[in-house]
Amino acid sequence: MSAFITVRSMGRADRSFSIEAFLRDRVAGGDFPGAVAVVRERGSAVVAVATGDAVVVPERIAATAETIFDLASLTKPLATALLFLLALERDYVALDQAVASVLPEFDREDKRAITFRQLLTHTSGLPRWVPLYAVAEAPSRAIGAIADLPLAYPAGSRVVYSDPNYIALGFALEHIGNARLDALFESEIAGPLDLNSMGYRPDGSFLPRIAASETGNEYERALAGEEAQGYDGWRTGTIWGTVHDGNAHFLRGVAGHAGLFGTAGEAARVAEQFLPGSRLLVRDESFALVRTNLTPGLEEHRSVGWMLASSPDCSAGPAMPDDAFGHTGFTGTSIWVDPHAMRVVALMTNRTHPVYGSPPMTEIRRAVNTLAAG
Repeated sequence: MSAFITVRSMGRADRSFSIEAFLRDRVAGGDFPGAVAVVRERGSAVVAVATGDAVVVPERIAATAETIFDLASLTKPLATALLFLLALERDYVALDQAVASVLPEFDREDKRAITFRQLLTHTSGLPRWVPLYAVAEAPSRAIGAIADLPLAYPAGSRVVYSDPNYIALGFALEHIGNARLDALFESEIAGPLDLNSMGYRPDGSFLPRIAASETGNEYERALAGEEAQGYDGWRTGTIWGTVHDGNAHFLRGVAGHAGLFGTAGEAARVAEQFLPGSRLLVRDESFALVRTNLTPGLEEHRSVGWMLASSPDCSAGPAMPDDAFGHTGFTGTSIWVDPHAMRVVALMTNRTHPVYGSPPMTEIRRAVNTLAAG
């Protein structure tokens, strides 16, 4: 597959046809069973295409524009970072406030100075990942287990993408909002936007619309290795309708790093809230925080909740300006936002189904972004 695509000026129908044809080829090539892409510009959907299958095992169900995906790490910007910005605008919290002021577990010598800015930009020093289900006795002990982790590097010196950062943020938001994260998402985001199928822990009635994930936890089981040697809670059947991520599953499906489900269209509508003129974010400083590189000189260019397109080797592609921002999810999801064109490109695939594969998702995402800019 070519990494770059030559795109002439295209109308709405041309872009839909080109994106659908491209994704159909990737499905035929075995990169993933199914895919849905939605492009929104200036508040309106201009592309909505679906191809392939949302479920292959235990039965075959075709993907449609209404297919609900496990959004995986898109939870970080679409739920956790957005809720943080709303709390910031209401003066409930400050960007450079110490996390320990909200989470007493962080009130210890090596973590007392860690700030919310550092959690949001993955510069806190916390390690990339830990199987909480193997090191914490219960979900209630998860934040204590994160606080017990030794720092992998001095805070502020590096960007190291880390799920523990956003798990801790999720717990902090629950303290600040005095409610569980799923309830905060519903009251602050899903309700005001009139979202019909986006949220945590989807109801069983949605199952025929949900894209399935991996059969068992084989990838994560190998990743955990000896650290989870005594853990006996591995799932073995098709993960379908419940969150794929093991730590989010351990946290009963509600976490700051993963757990959100939604359609490509509704995920794109939430991403629009990071653009001027949104219904939720109204202050200029909020928009600046998602378009400004808060990690200059470090490995990746990070803003509040997002990666910037100026980051080396990211999945934005040549059609995105440097201050475009985006995020990806392990299950095969991604969103990129061009603040100049007021364009949101949401690509949802089920690349972990029925077994985890490693298609060239970076190049696929770049190609879709390029076609979407036609």
